[in-house]
Amino acid sequence: MAEKKRKKPSLTYRDAGVDIDAAEQAVSRIKEIASSTFTPSVLKGIGSFGALFLPDLSRFREPVIVSSVDGVGTKLKIAFLTGIHNTVGYDLVAHSANDILCQGALPLFFLDYIAVGKLAPKVIENIVSGIARGCKEVGCSLIGGETAEMPGFYAPGEYDLVGFIVGMVDRPLLITGEKVKEGDLLLGLPSAGLHTNGFSLARKLLFEVKGWKVDTFVPELKRTLAEELLAPHKSYLAPLRELVLSGKINALAHITGGGIPGNLPRVLPPGLSAEIVLGSWEVPPIFTLLAEIGNVPEEEMFRTFNMGLGMILVISPDREEEVRSHIAGYGERCYNVGRIVPGKGGVRYVRG
Repeated sequence: MAEKKRKKPSLTYRDAGVDIDAAEQAVSRIKEIASSTFTPSVLKGIGSFGALFLPDLSRFREPVIVSSVDGVGTKLKIAFLTGIHNTVGYDLVAHSANDILCQGALPLFFLDYIAVGKLAPKVIENIVSGIARGCKEVGCSLIGGETAEMPGFYAPGEYDLVGFIVGMVDRPLLITGEKVKEGDLLLGLPSAGLHTNGFSLARKLLFEVKGWKVDTFVPELKRTLAEELLAPHKSYLAPLRELVLSGKINALAHITGGGIPGNLPRVLPPGLSAEIVLGSWEVPPIFTLLAEIGNVPEEEMFRTFNMGLGMILVISPDREEEVRSHIAGYGERCYNVGRIVPGKGGVRYVRG
């Protein structure tokens, strides 16, 4: 008698690690959160193959679209270690809005990309809630994105996060650095700590060299490492918006990866350099602590971290009082950190 054929098991996408039901649950919640950021320009939001946005061009003579894409880097590792996921999305939006502000652009809309090994709807909801909070603060709409479940690609509990921002500026108000001239002042706005850069070195020093944990209370910081490292990336749009729209800023440099020497020269015309006066601003204790733990050279600190300055303005000297007064009206501190001098580009440091 012939042996009965064994029935093959029936496999599904879930057996391969992709949970469509969980994805639909996450998307449903994302739609609800994203819709809270919509402006009248949003014609069709999340759910279609493409989002539709009709910008109001009535106030522009020559509208110029400005876009940027960025991530949060290994700051995400802190989110994984703490289980706190509602701040990194805010970081992403603030970072992106600051970037396009450097060209004078105001945000219109934002899209996100979240890739995970195994989709956890609550985690996705927390990430997107942070993105939405950032979007509402800078006045742009979260109109779309992608949540990709990629089993075997990311470690359990980990994900990647990327943001895409689109803004607009009237061409006469476009900030290109062409107006920068010798004698211009450099005004620095303080950061809230590391923001979203330098975390690979910071994690090595704090967790490997010192052996601390995210819940370690550090007296020098007056708080835990989790509180310090998850401090939000500041948005500078509110205090700078009117100054940008009125053409009172000659250039803006967002101090992110590469620090001051990697970002300030990007806005300098040929034949000019930036002279930075060390000691002219308050350096947060996290940077002093990191330098001491790893005996990190000063040059390396400035190339890796923002060292307490999140944005540097280049302005004409005759506008200093007006600009300072305006920024102070938003409760923001402002430091005179240097000036523009003749040179072959780059940054040079002098002691105050």
